[in-house]
Amino acid sequence: MFLHAEEGLSRDEIRSLQTQRLRETVARAARSPFYGKVLDEAGISADDISSPNDIARLPLTTKQDLRECYPYGMLTVEVDELVRLHASSGTTGSPTAVLYTHKDLDTWASLMARCLHMAGVRPSDIFQNMSGYGLFTGGLGIHYGAEKLGCLTIPAGAGNSRRQVKLLRDFNVTCAHIIPSYALYFAEFLQAEGIDPASLPLRIALIGAEPHTEEIRRRIEDLFACKAYNSYGLSEMNGPGVAFECEEQCGMHLWEDAYIAEILNPETLEPVSEGEIGELVMTTLSRDGMPLIRYRTRDLTRFLPGECACGRVHRRLDRIAGRSDDMLIIKGVNIYPMQVEQVLMGMSEVGGNYLIELTRQGTREDFTVKVEITDDYFVEDMRALTGLQKRIASRLRDEILITPRVELVQRGHLPAGEGKAQRVRDLR
Repeated sequence: MFLHAEEGLSRDEIRSLQTQRLRETVARAARSPFYGKVLDEAGISADDISSPNDIARLPLTTKQDLRECYPYGMLTVEVDELVRLHASSGTTGSPTAVLYTHKDLDTWASLMARCLHMAGVRPSDIFQNMSGYGLFTGGLGIHYGAEKLGCLTIPAGAGNSRRQVKLLRDFNVTCAHIIPSYALYFAEFLQAEGIDPASLPLRIALIGAEPHTEEIRRRIEDLFACKAYNSYGLSEMNGPGVAFECEEQCGMHLWEDAYIAEILNPETLEPVSEGEIGELVMTTLSRDGMPLIRYRTRDLTRFLPGECACGRVHRRLDRIAGRSDDMLIIKGVNIYPMQVEQVLMGMSEVGGNYLIELTRQGTREDFTVKVEITDDYFVEDMRALTGLQKRIASRLRDEILITPRVELVQRGHLPAGEGKAQRVRDLR
C-alpha cells in the first residue's frame, strides 16, 4: 500500500521522530553563520529540545534573511560538498539560493517519489513533465521523483504546445505534471486544433506551482477525463514534494518525518485555533547542506481535521488560499484573488482566463474584473451579455462584499501564456 514505511507511522512515532530530528537539525543549523548567531542570541541549543512543541522557542526565518545571507550565509557544510543550486530570479530584490548535497537530492527525490505513488502513479506509467527546468525547482524535482519511482520520464519542459501533444500521443503518456493555468490554456489550444482533450491517454494530472481553486481542478478533470491531484512545495523546503494529495483527494498530506509545520496568525505570529486559516511556517528535518528553521512561507492555509480514509496519519493541509502578501485592500475591504477565481470558475459561461485590474482616478479606486466568456455564450444578443455581466457582478459582490465593474471579452483576448498566470494588474 505504501511506498515507504514512514508513510504508515503512528502519531506517537511521528512525534518521537520529529523530536529526534528537530534536535539534530538545530545542532546542524548552529554550524551556519546565520543560525549560529540567531540561536546564540535566542539562548537556545539542541539540548533544549525535548518535544516538537519546543519549536515555538526557536527564532523565525524570513525570505529577507535568505536574501541577506546570499549566497553562502546559511550553509552548514563546505562548498565542495554541494552538488546543486536552485535560486529565485531576484526580479523583486536580491535573489535567494537553496543549496543541496548529494544526500539532500536523494532525500528530495525519495519524498517526491512517495508523493507520486500516493497519487496513484506507478512504475509502469509514462510520465511527461510539462514544467520549466533550470533554476525553478518544479522541473528537476518532479523529474527525479518520477525516475526514482521507475517511470519512463519525458522532460518536455514548459510551453511549445504542439510538441507537448505530439509527445503525449506518440508515447501514450498516462501521467503529466502541469501548471493549472497552463492546463486550461492547453485544453483551449487542443480544442482550437480540433482535438478533444479527453481523447488523450492521460489518467493522472499532477497540478501545482500556483494556487488554484477546487473549481479549477474540476474543470481540468472534466476537460481531460483524468484525475487531477493538488500538490504543494516551495524552493526553500527543497521544492515540490512537501505535501501532496492521496487518491482520496481530501487535502494534502504533509510529510511530517521530513518537516514540521505550524500555522500562525501572520500579524501576531501566534498559533491559530485548530482548523483556522493562517500563515504556514515550515522547518526542515532532513536536510544537511542548508536546513531552515521556522521559515515564513507567506502561504495561507489550514490543517484539516480528522483522519484520512487512506490510512496515513500525516497531517493534511487544505489547498493554499493565497499568500498573506497577496491580499488586496480595495475600498477598505480585504480581498484575496482566490475568492474571485472561486466565483468565476463555478460559472459554466466563464472560460479559463480572467484578470483583476485595479486603477485610481484621484481619490476613487476602480476595481474591474475582465472575464473571458466561452464561445457558446459570447453571442451578439446584448441583453444576454448584459444579464450575464450583472449576474457575475452580483455573485462577486456576495463573496467579496463590494461590486466590481465586469468586462466580458472573447476567448483569447486576455494575456495568456505557458507559464504561471498573471491574475492581478495593480495600476494604482
